[in-house]
Parts: sequence; C-alpha cells; structure tokens
Amino acid sequence: MCGIVGFVSEKEENAGKILFDGLRKLEYRGYDSAGIAVISGNSINLEKEIGTLDDFEAAVDVDELNGKIGISHTRWATHGGVTKLNAHPHLSQDGNIAIVHNGIIENYQELKNELKGVKFASETDTEVIVLLLQKEIDGGNDFFDAFKKVLNKIEGSYAILAMDARQPGILLAAKNESPLILGKASGKMFAASDSMPLMKHTSEVIYLEDGEIAKLTSKSFEVFDLKGNKISKTISKIETHLESSEKGMYPHFMLKEIMEQPNSLKRSLQQPYGAVEEFAKAIHEARGVMLIACGTALHAAMAGQYLLDKIAQKHVNVINASEFSYLQTSLQKNSLVIAISQSGETADVINALKKIKQKGAKVYSIVNVEGSSIARMSDKVIGIKAGPEIGVASTKAFTSQMSMLYQIAFALIGKLEEGRKEMDKLSGLARLCLDMNLEKTKTLAEKLANKKDIYFIGRGINYPIALEGALKTKEISYLHAEGMAAGELKHGTLALIEKGTPVIAINPNDFMHAETLSNAIETKARGALVIAISDKNNPVYDELLSIPGASEEFYPILSIIPLQLLAYNLAIVRGKNPDKPRNLAKSVTVK
Repeated sequence: MCGIVGFVSEKEENAGKILFDGLRKLEYRGYDSAGIAVISGNSINLEKEIGTLDDFEAAVDVDELNGKIGISHTRWATHGGVTKLNAHPHLSQDGNIAIVHNGIIENYQELKNELKGVKFASETDTEVIVLLLQKEIDGGNDFFDAFKKVLNKIEGSYAILAMDARQPGILLAAKNESPLILGKASGKMFAASDSMPLMKHTSEVIYLEDGEIAKLTSKSFEVFDLKGNKISKTISKIETHLESSEKGMYPHFMLKEIMEQPNSLKRSLQQPYGAVEEFAKAIHEARGVMLIACGTALHAAMAGQYLLDKIAQKHVNVINASEFSYLQTSLQKNSLVIAISQSGETADVINALKKIKQKGAKVYSIVNVEGSSIARMSDKVIGIKAGPEIGVASTKAFTSQMSMLYQIAFALIGKLEEGRKEMDKLSGLARLCLDMNLEKTKTLAEKLANKKDIYFIGRGINYPIALEGALKTKEISYLHAEGMAAGELKHGTLALIEKGTPVIAINPNDFMHAETLSNAIETKARGALVIAISDKNNPVYDELLSIPGASEEFYPILSIIPLQLLAYNLAIVRGKNPDKPRNLAKSVTVK
C-alpha cells in the first residue's frame, strides 16, 4: 500500500521538491514514514523520517536535495515496525545503490539465507533486494542484469525503483502484483504508484504489467520481460485532474469529497448509453452473475444486488473478493463476473480476477481509475467518473458506484434514458441533503463522541447502507461501530443494548419503514438512544438526520450522505485526522 515516486532528468534540478510534491499526491497510500534519495555527484543523498510528510518536511530541507535522478517513498508498514531504519529508501552496504519497494517479498527469509554473513540494517523484507543487487554487481553483472537476476529470485508482490550512483542516468523499475506506471515528459521520465504524481508533469503514461522491467533514461524508456526480451509498449493519455487533487477551501479531503457528490453523481451519468447497455446485455445473457469487491465497494455491490432484483428482477450473487478463492467452483465459461473498485488496484480483487480468467469466464469491471490494473484485466470496463478520491475513507466513489449500478438496472428493462432523467434529479437532492445535515451532524457528533459502541440497522437495500455507515465511523473515528440487518437484532445484538447505547436506524419512508421502526422501538425499550436517517419523523426517535423525500429506489444514495458527514464530524470531535486513519491506506495492494 506504500507510495513510490521516481524520476530521471536530463538536467540537474530540485529533485527533492519534485519527489516530495509527488509523495504529497500519494500520502493516502501510507504515512508511517517517508524518505527521499537523490544522486548528487557520485554519491547518494538520503533523507528519511518516521511519521507523516508534514513530519518529514519539518525535519528535512527538500530544497537542498538537488540532482538529475531520485526516488522516494511513503510507507505503510508491513514487515518491520515504524522506525527510521525501516523507512525507505534502502541503501546497499557500499552506499552506491538505493531502492524503494511497495509490496511483500514472500521468500525474503530464504533470500536472507543466501546472504550469509551480511549484516542487515533493518527489519524489512525490502532490504534483501538491495543487498542482493550489490552482491550481483560485485560479482561482475552490470546494473540491469543484476536487477533482472534479483527479480527472478523474488517471490511475491512488488513495485520497485532502483538507482545506482555509478550510473546516474538510469532508473530501473519493475512490477508484479503492485501498481506501477511510467510517465513521459519533455527531458524527463517518471515512475509512480499511480497517475496522481504525474499529472503536474505529463499526460502521457505507460502501464507496466506483471513481470515487466523498465529501463528509464531522461529521453527514453525500454521495457523487458524477466528473461530480458524487449516488449513493445503503448503510450496512453490520462485525464488530468489537478484541481480535484487539491483540498482547496476544505480542511480535509474527506469533507471536500463528501461535498462534491452532487457533481460526481452528475458526472456518473456521462458514460455513453451503449457502454451501459452492453453491461446490461452481458448480465442478461450470462449463466450466473457475480459481483465481487472489497470494503466500501463491497457495500455498493450489496446494494446493487437489491437494485438489480427490485428494478430488473435479475438475481446476482455478491462475493467478498478476499473470500472468492473458496467459492469459485461454480464458475463456468458463460458466467459473468463484475468487479467493483475505486482504485482498480485492490489486491484481493486482482487475485480473484486471475482465477476467473483462468476458468474462461467473462470479466467486466466498474472502476474510478480507468487505466488501472483491474480495468486492464477486464473484457469490458465502465468508469464511474467520480474524479480523484484522496481521502482514505471512500465517499463520492461509493455513491457513483451505486449510480452506475442503478443505470445498469434500468438498462436491463430498457429504461436507461428514463432512469437517467430521474437520477439527474438526485444531484439537487444530494445538495439539499448536505445542506440539511452539515451543521446537525456536528452537534450530534458531540453527543456521540464518547460512546463505547454505535449500532447501525437497516432492512433490504438499507442494510448495506447500515454496513457502510458503520464502516465510515470505525475507520476514521476509531469508535466501535457495527452495521446489521435490522431483523437480526433479536439474534444476539439486543443483549448489548443498554441505557444510552446509540442505535442509528436507516429508515426512509419506503415499504420497509414500519418494520424498521418496530426494530427501533425494540431498542428504545431497552434504553437505546435512537437516531434515525429518514424523511419521516416519529416520536420514538431521539434524534433525526433528515433526508429529502425521493422516489423509493433512490433513498440509499441520500441516506448515506448524513452518515458520511456524521463519521467525519465524529473524527474531528475526537481529534482524529479523517484523511489519515491509523493502520489504513487508500489502495489495499497487498493480500
């Protein structure tokens, strides 16, 4: 989940600032530590610190890090604790080679044994790579051949950048099961974990695939397989969203992205009719349809299951991608699997797709990053067009994913145009919903900030909304939150309800309203503080977060908005940074 950035230039410049600015665009990938290495003259200038990039900036004068080539890293710790020694970049013992790495080297212990007598400076799996590189070069191999030989020994996932002070015009890059893209600019070549750091410099990118090695100079790039065979690569164009990648007037990305939802919902309707109808046709013709996803995207998939059933009378199965390996035996060649992912780089989804393709089933995907690994693995892909989402806790991507699933459902019954007209009204309703709850959720957060547990309940399509509301709460405020189907309260959870326990009922005025109200009353009888998300008030509610009235099928998109705001404000009241929740990263690129 770490973020890496590197570049090589034809002229000396402020490499430190270029790399640091790039890391700023990737900080959501990890903020345990950060580091920058720049070749200056014939030696490597290395700086690294534990903590966030703010901590790094306070300790290091990046303007002093000048050079033609450099690599950088922001860490989400996997192997080894959060220490300065474990921070990347890592150096060879002779100080000539520096590398950064995102991923997990599964056989690093075995590789360590190959380096008998070598003293390791860190606890990381990454250090073994740079020490093996030094061993191969000391044995007479040139930089590229040594890099290739080491890669052929590695088992696991990696995105690696490497540079050698003795060859300061070359940057080497390699990818396997961790994202890495190249950027081509005038007099420069870049490499980064995703496109965000590249947007300022270029719109031309090259997507590396698993098992590929890139050799970059300031003016060119070459790509090879692990045997050293040259591979022809296509330069792709990416959309630049520089404004969207900045916080602007907002204190946090999360709040900015919550507030952007009226616009992102409108953009989600911009996919060509034919693209949406193609998805619908594939669902109609398939013998078995699975939606696979993780985290927030999984909740969108669960909501999609209800939508497709209610609107189109079409049954689909929903499977957590991390569990897919244990449920794949029913797949056939005429099965259809639809992957849903914001980043398009989720490791569990990618691993599931590899197994699916081996079985010959069709793979479609719904993603936000249309050049991502999942998109490139798919037979067909459709983008939700939410724009860059920086906050670790996904918000606008969730509602845009749901919007796309609505559209597919309407397309299945031949009413895509009518459905889009109705959905276009959601933009205004979403804006109204934000206005109705922005201040109210601040007040409610003050009341809930010191609670031990919060329970979220909902029925039908409101059940995945309850799950998503709970997820948002626990991932950024660190309060224990649990979402559940309201009918399951009697099967255990009522035992946990005591005086003052918050119970948040997602209960719009739909056909399930009375049943969910009855469940809320049950908790009230046992002392619960009942909070409702609804367009219809009731005396049983101690608090109400209001949503506008809407067509029944569209309530879920409105219901999640006050829950997003509440989670955000709970984090603020509790003194937590909602953009940087502990132990979490935006893109889960390791299993």
